[in-house]
Amino acid sequence: MSLLFPELLRAVISTTANVLLMGTLLQPKYSKKITVLTLLGILAADLGTAIYCYLSGNLTLLSKLDIVLFAVLCFAVRPLFKDTFMQWLFSYITVQNISDIVIILSFDGSRYLPHPAYANSLLRVILFGAFLLILSRYVRPLYRQAVEHWTAYFAVALGLYITFNYYVLSADDIVAMLTEQTIPLLLVIFIGLAAYASILLSLKNLQREFRVKEENQTMQAEREYLQLAAGNMSQRLTLMEEVSAQNSRAAHDRRHFNNVLLELLEQGKTGEAAALLQSQNQMTQKISRVYCENPTVNAAVCHYAGLAEQEGIPTEIKLDIPGNLSVDSLEMAMVVSNLMENAIVACRELPGNLSPRLRFTCRSMGRLLLEMENPCTEDTTLDENGYPIAREEGHGIGSKGVIAFVKKYDGELLYKIENDVFRVRILI
Repeated sequence: MSLLFPELLRAVISTTANVLLMGTLLQPKYSKKITVLTLLGILAADLGTAIYCYLSGNLTLLSKLDIVLFAVLCFAVRPLFKDTFMQWLFSYITVQNISDIVIILSFDGSRYLPHPAYANSLLRVILFGAFLLILSRYVRPLYRQAVEHWTAYFAVALGLYITFNYYVLSADDIVAMLTEQTIPLLLVIFIGLAAYASILLSLKNLQREFRVKEENQTMQAEREYLQLAAGNMSQRLTLMEEVSAQNSRAAHDRRHFNNVLLELLEQGKTGEAAALLQSQNQMTQKISRVYCENPTVNAAVCHYAGLAEQEGIPTEIKLDIPGNLSVDSLEMAMVVSNLMENAIVACRELPGNLSPRLRFTCRSMGRLLLEMENPCTEDTTLDENGYPIAREEGHGIGSKGVIAFVKKYDGELLYKIENDVFRVRILI
């Protein structure tokens, strides 16, 4: 029995490694427990065959039976995995190719080491362990891409599989074949490893190129959103500048009006003074408030604060925004406008049981921390990235402009919905 121990040890190593490789490369459909039990069943059946052949002393029969038996067992358990038949077949062939490579290399390497029988087992452990480590930790995502596009790479795997099996199935003595065909087999291994490496490297390069292309498209889309939003903002600011100029003229004229009113009162002409006041009230324009030091942002806030007042929405606005910003003032005003406009729209759509309100604060702490808060309806949701979802077609451009602005200046953006309150916080 002691003479069979090295052979049984090799069988345990190879069969266990093949099962682990299948579990690493395939995607289980059911629970981990079911998958483990299934793989253990394959391991037990394959080991039983190996023990039988070792007891009979026929290693050639073992090598041939192992090909057929492992294939039958894997076909039987294929429904337990998510992969399609061809994807599964690609992985099965890959596992067999790896197993053949390890067996050949361990056999050839052990001939030059002391105690070849045990050296063979040690080399198998090292080589199988290296393949499992590389596949599970570094290569698996790329390999899954190769599986998904198996049509492009199947011929490489199949060609290598047929070549190895030709040598095994045509051999009358497997040990003699491995000894005599060392050079051709090593060349096949080199070609096979080079082919698989080329597949994975090409996928990695394609993945990198796709990621760069996707980033460029995202940046282009963000620039377009910013340009679109800035264009709309320019029109709004032009209107607000006209209103601000009118307010300035009205403030200048009011000084003269006050002098005339004082003179009428001093002369006791109270009727004329009352008529003058009544006329003035009809044509008085509201003077813009100063919410912050930055004139561009202040104009935007004044505009939307006025809209909120017209809608009957109470506002609480406390802003500490300096005149000189580290970001573009127009883009900053665009972001403020989008936030306030979205808040006003949200308040307008509130059900009767919720009171509208708008709270907008900004603190300067080396960086600007903006926070907008307003009530929201129950169907207001965020997507998987934590960004608000537009409920209607064509909406959401403002939010995308805000996202693009924050990314451009490497800021932080947080949306949060809690207790029917929608809150957005920007650190820039």
